[in-house]
Amino acid sequence: MSRPEVTVPHTWRPFGARMAGGIFGGMLVILVAACWIALGPHVRGKFSGFQEATLVFLGLIALAVWFALMRSRVSVTAEGVTVVNGYRRREFAWSQIIAVNLRRGAPWAGIDLSDGTSISALAIQGSDGDRAIQAVLSLRRLVAENTHIDRGPAAETDPEA
Repeated sequence: MSRPEVTVPHTWRPFGARMAGGIFGGMLVILVAACWIALGPHVRGKFSGFQEATLVFLGLIALAVWFALMRSRVSVTAEGVTVVNGYRRREFAWSQIIAVNLRRGAPWAGIDLSDGTSISALAIQGSDGDRAIQAVLSLRRLVAENTHIDRGPAAETDPEA
């Protein structure tokens, strides 16, 4: 598998999830609008203001969840790595990252940190297949180039390590 060279700065975003969210979200909006129009003015007139507000509120919740997925990303700069998962943004120096992995069957990549914790990287989705594997390998290469920790030979070639 050939590895395209990734240079700093670079940003990874989920591909399949963004495509599905955009397409199915758009289709859902069209369907809901068509159903609302198809109800006719007599039936729509029976809805109370509270019921209409509830429908709008549920739509806004769905929009907020969709937007959180769309803004998920992993960005690298000369200073370090920024991971945005939904509405949470975390910044790490290169030296804080110990390992990047994408285990078989995992929904997204994981990043192990020097403080003993780990975080998920929703931007690198396992469902993206080879694209996700390339992202993990590229991110590992950048981590290795920007820190001076011995990670062993397996970490450079195996995305599940």
